[in-house]
Amino acid sequence: MFLGRKKNRRNGHIDSLIGSGTELHGDVRFRDGLHIDGVIKGNVTAIGENSLLTMSEKGRIEGEVRVHNIVLNGEVVGDVHAAHHIELAPAARVTGNVYYNLIEMAMGAEVNGKLVHESEASPAEQGHGVAGDAELAGVKS
Repeated sequence: MFLGRKKNRRNGHIDSLIGSGTELHGDVRFRDGLHIDGVIKGNVTAIGENSLLTMSEKGRIEGEVRVHNIVLNGEVVGDVHAAHHIELAPAARVTGNVYYNLIEMAMGAEVNGKLVHESEASPAEQGHGVAGDAELAGVKS
């Protein structure tokens, strides 16, 4: 389904998939890799520094996104915080601000908000960012 796409540079795979036709209501927290073809109505937060979020042109998030790396080709209505790298593919649509360290933006991608460059620093230094491993203790399996 998503073979050939960029994969998590550290662990080499996507751990979770939210498929087309699936709509989740509520916040999503994940570790490592997540691919979205469906809809999430809530915030998406990655735990740890090796996280990768990928989203196809069918994917949509209505809420804030906080991840380390993201490859976006769908729609986000809310702010996007990419602590390390963000790639906005041709069908990417963001209605909100994009906070990034490194950015790639293809022709056709759209951001309706501010592009804010931030150096790569710990979330505590920035006052926001991806969740650390210490926060994992509050996550139920």
